[in-house]
Amino acid sequence: MAAVVIRNLDERVKERLRLRAARHGRSMESEAREILTDAVSEPDDDMGLLQAVIQSFGDLGGVELEIPDRASRPRPVELD
Repeated sequence: MAAVVIRNLDERVKERLRLRAARHGRSMESEAREILTDAVSEPDDDMGLLQAVIQSFGDLGGVELEIPDRASRPRPVELD
């Protein structure tokens, strides 16, 4: 792993980083690592499952399903 040293960091920035880290339950180092990772991530890096499926199969088109009418009305929930 690489090590990075940040010189001449404004004390206000350092204090904000400390407070932000505390809010997230992390060390200042871990919080800085998370901030840097988020800052340099590409949109595709955080693609969720749905987006991955759409990207892979979206060109194939969708499926139209016929939804049948209900045969009977829904029963109310009994909370007795």
